Amino acid sequence: MENLHIDPTDEEPRVDFNAENGILEISGNSYPEDTSSVFKPIIDWLTKYTEGSGKKVQFNFKMEYFNTSTFVKFQKILKLLEDYHLNNDGDVEVNWYYEKSDLDMFDNGEDYQADVEIPFNMIAY
Repeated sequence: MENLHIDPTDEEPRVDFNAENGILEISGNSYPEDTSSVFKPIIDWLTKYTEGSGKKVQFNFKMEYFNTSTFVKFQKILKLLEDYHLNNDGDVEVNWYYEKSDLDMFDNGEDYQADVEIPFNMIAY
């Protein structure tokens, strides 16, 4: 399977998904007008990557800002990872990075953490 790399724009996040080592990272800002078209290749790639079983996945969220429609897409990604972890013997870990002074990003991470049954680390920087 090929890696997925998407360069960031002012409104769209940077995406680096490495199929060889299982390190998946999304970072920057996300407030596109059409989140469905932006996140379709991301969700399609992740769906294909989590076919089969037993892979290690480390998903790093390093977001500075995202809008409500992106929040929903992140929920979908996390539910996909949770399903893989619980039903396909996937070794999944999520790292949610947030700036120490960014209480909104901290709260978002806590909300996601409460919604899924996967190892979820809150990492301040």
